[in-house]
Amino acid sequence: MEDLITNLLEVMVRGLVSKPDDVKIEKIDAENKDLTVYRVIVSEEDMGRIIGKQGRIAKSIRSIARAAATKSGERIAVEIG
Repeated sequence: MEDLITNLLEVMVRGLVSKPDDVKIEKIDAENKDLTVYRVIVSEEDMGRIIGKQGRIAKSIRSIARAAATKSGERIAVEIG
């Protein structure tokens, strides 16, 4: 079964970018066992769309993902790059 947070991030990011086939979500287990890090990778030309003005879109993506993770009892961090 695929990860709920991975699916959520993938759906959100694919809707924002011009090249949805280039979207990759990597799940990384951090050294701190309580924290899971998700890395969102998009094409170079779509980075601006994901970050947004003053990082607003990136903050929103992180907030939504954290809310979903909290509901399932996880602690996560989302990296964009």
